Amino acid sequence: MTREIFVFGSNLAGRHGAGSAKEAAIRHGAVYGQGTGLHGNSYAIPTKDQNLKTMSLASIKLYVDKFIEFAMEHTDWHFNIVAIGCGLAGYTPEDIAPMFWGAPQNCTLPLEFIAIKW
Repeated sequence: MTREIFVFGSNLAGRHGAGSAKEAAIRHGAVYGQGTGLHGNSYAIPTKDQNLKTMSLASIKLYVDKFIEFAMEHTDWHFNIVAIGCGLAGYTPEDIAPMFWGAPQNCTLPLEFIAIKW
């Protein structure tokens, strides 16, 4: 059976109190205080910093690139990606979707990202 991983937007403080981060904590094993990487069946990509301020697109892209590398190393897992950065962080799918252009086939992008013309 393929391991299903919920990929969500987080903050560097690891405060998973709202949005997809809250869902990740309740249903997918995200760990309070851990704002990046794999925990349980979740993978955190920060879109806000330690002080809960929205990060720059360039900073977010570094974490997305790290995630894509991780997904490529775990081809037997399936990654369900939510529209990170497009809720509480305030970005649009047009801002974030291009960061995922290199995502491997074991990643399912949200419809909001798929709708962006690449």
